Amino acid sequence: MSVSTDPALRDDVIAVGHGTPGPQPPGPERDAIDAVRFLAADAVERAGSGHPGTAMALAPVAYQLYARQLRHDPAAPHWPDRDRFVLSVGHASMLQYAALHLSGYDLHLEDLQGFRQLGSRTPGHPERGHTDGVEVGTGPLGQGISMGVGLALAERMLAAHFNRGEHRIVDHRTWVIAGDGDMMEGVTSEATSLAGTLGLDRLTVLYDDNHISIEGDTDIAFCEDVARRFDAHGWQVLRVDDVNDSGELAGAMDAARVDTERPTIVIARTHIGYGSPKQDDAAAHGAPLGADALAATRETLGGEHAPFEIPTHVYDHWHTHVVARASARTDWEGSFARYRADHPELAAEFERRMAGQLPEGWADELLAAAASDDPVATRAALGEVLNAAAARVPELVGGSADLAPSTVTTLHGEGDVTRADQAGRNLHFGVREHAMGAVLNGLAAHGGLRPFGATFLVFSDYVKPAIRLSALMQLPVLYVFTHDSIGLGEDGPTHQPVEQLASLRATPGLTVLRPADAGETAAAVRTAVELNGPVALILSRQKLPVLTTEGLDMAGRIVADGADATVVATGSEVSLALEARELLAADGVAARVVSLPSWELFRARSATERDRLLPPGVPTVAVEAASPQGWREFADEVVALDRFGASGAADALYQQFDITAEAVAARVRSLRDAR
Repeated sequence: MSVSTDPALRDDVIAVGHGTPGPQPPGPERDAIDAVRFLAADAVERAGSGHPGTAMALAPVAYQLYARQLRHDPAAPHWPDRDRFVLSVGHASMLQYAALHLSGYDLHLEDLQGFRQLGSRTPGHPERGHTDGVEVGTGPLGQGISMGVGLALAERMLAAHFNRGEHRIVDHRTWVIAGDGDMMEGVTSEATSLAGTLGLDRLTVLYDDNHISIEGDTDIAFCEDVARRFDAHGWQVLRVDDVNDSGELAGAMDAARVDTERPTIVIARTHIGYGSPKQDDAAAHGAPLGADALAATRETLGGEHAPFEIPTHVYDHWHTHVVARASARTDWEGSFARYRADHPELAAEFERRMAGQLPEGWADELLAAAASDDPVATRAALGEVLNAAAARVPELVGGSADLAPSTVTTLHGEGDVTRADQAGRNLHFGVREHAMGAVLNGLAAHGGLRPFGATFLVFSDYVKPAIRLSALMQLPVLYVFTHDSIGLGEDGPTHQPVEQLASLRATPGLTVLRPADAGETAAAVRTAVELNGPVALILSRQKLPVLTTEGLDMAGRIVADGADATVVATGSEVSLALEARELLAADGVAARVVSLPSWELFRARSATERDRLLPPGVPTVAVEAASPQGWREFADEVVALDRFGASGAADALYQQFDITAEAVAARVRSLRDAR
C-alpha cells in the first residue's frame, strides 16, 4: 500500500486498457463490490437513462465507506451522532442507492428496479427526505461538497457547545464523494478554502479522479493540479493510485482520521465504466451501457447472476460488516444516558435542538427590540431584533459575506467561529456568497442549528443556486438581503437590485419578506424563524418612517383604510404609498394603503381574507422600487422600475425614475377616470 501525502506528486498511474480491469480484492469483498457495479449498471439499463460509469468506478469507495468506515445504522437513519455522507456527484446516484440497499436500509430491489421512474424512491439525483440515508439533495455540481463543509462545521460547533470532558455526544465525521465537475465549479473553491481556514478536520473528501468529462478527456478543459490547490487551502492531501486496492483505500481513510488539524482530500485514481468495454471512455458517463456491453462486463467481472440478482453470500457479507458499524448507535445511546445523568439541562437542550423545537416564549421581546420613535433603516432594526432573538434561541447562528457592519448582522457578545474556537455563533464567510449559501444549507441539514447568512440583495444572484436547493429541501435557512433598491444611492447600478425580487419570488418553496418598517421587521424575524423552510428577508439601507404596530402580519395588513381605491406596496414604498394617500385625500379620494410583505403568505390565505385586504372591483395600484414583474396578479397598475439604476442620492433617484407619491396618485386618478 502506498498513500502519498506529497501534493507535488502529480504523475498518474498508467491507465488500464478498455475492458481490462486492474487488480481487485479477492473473494467475498470483490463480490460485495461488484454487486454495487452490477446493480448500478442494471438499474440504468432498465431505466433507459442514467449514469452507470461513475458508480461502477466508485464501487470500492462505496463499499469501504458503508461497510468499513461510516458510523451508521440502517435501522435508525436519523440518529444524531451518525456520520454524514454526501454524494456530491449526484448523477451517480445508483452508487448510493446500491450501497443503501446492500447495507439494509429501507430500500428494496423493487425500488432499485424503479430507478428514475415517477414516484420511485430512487430518483435520478439523491433527494433529501425522499430516500432514507440521503442527507442532502445534490445535483448541481459543487453544491454537495460545499454543503459537506456546512455539515462538518455544524458538527464542530455543536461539539464545542455540548461536549463535556469524557462526554463526547457530538463526535462524528462528514464524508463526501466528489468528482472532476465538482472541482471545476467555483463554489467548490470558495467552500473548501473556508474549510481549510477553519481547520475542519472531521471532513474527508474522496475525489473521483477518472480523467473523463462528458465531452471527453478532462485535459481539454481542466489542467489544474487539484492536489496543489487543496494543499494551498490548508488540507491534508492523500493520493490513492488504484481505487481497487482495498488496502491502499482503507489506509487513506484511516490517515484522514489521524489528522486532527486539517480536512482531508483523498485523490483516488479511478476508471469510469470499470470492467466494461466502455471503460475510460466518456461513453460510459451518461447513458446505459447497452445489452452487449453489459453482457461483456458480466463476463469480464465474472458476474454470472441475472440482472438484480444478488447472491445470498453477498448480502451476508454486507450485513456482517454493517452490523458492526451500527453498534456505534447503541454505544452512543448508552453514552447519552450517562451524559443526561451528569448534565440534564444540556441533554434536554440538545434534544430540543435536534428535534427542531423552539424555546418557550422566544419571540416575546422582538417587538420591543424594534421600537423606535425616529425613522430607522430596516437593516438596523434587524440588528436589534436578531440579537433579541439570539438571546432566546441559542441555535441561531450565522454571519455575512464580509459585510456584517453593513448588513448589521453581528450577534453581540457571542464570539466568532474560528479555527481555534468553534464555540462562537458569528460566522465569517469571507467574500464567498455562493459558498455561504451552500454552507448554510449544510448547517441546516445537519440539525441542531438555525443558520442565517447576509449580503446585499443584488448579490443574491451569487447565492441563487444554493437558495434553490434550500427551497427544494425545505431547509430552515434565513437569507438576509439588505440594500434592497435604488434607495442605497451612490454605489450605483451595479449594486442597485432591480430584477432580484422577481427572481426570488418566482422560486417555489421560498418565502420572501420585505418589511415596511421596524415593527414589520420584528414580525418578519418571528415569521422567518417559525417557518419550516427557507426565507429571504429583504431590508433597506435608508431610514424609513415608523408605522403603526397594529395588525402586524407578513401576509399583509391595512396600514390606512379607505374605500375609493387601494395602493399596495412593500418595504420602503409603503411610506411612499401613504404620501400618495394624502395627495388623493386632497382630491376627495379615500385610498386604502396595504402593506404586502410576503406574496407567498398572502396567497396562502383564504379568498375571503385576500379580498378583505385587496377588495376586488376597487381601483388598485402597486408601487415597488423593483421590477414590476408579477404585480399584475394583485393590482391594475404598477409604479415600478423597468431599467437599471444610477449613481446618486436616494431621493434624487426616486424622483429620476418617477417612483413618487405624485406618480402613484396620478395612476389612481387615471384608473378612477377610466371607470
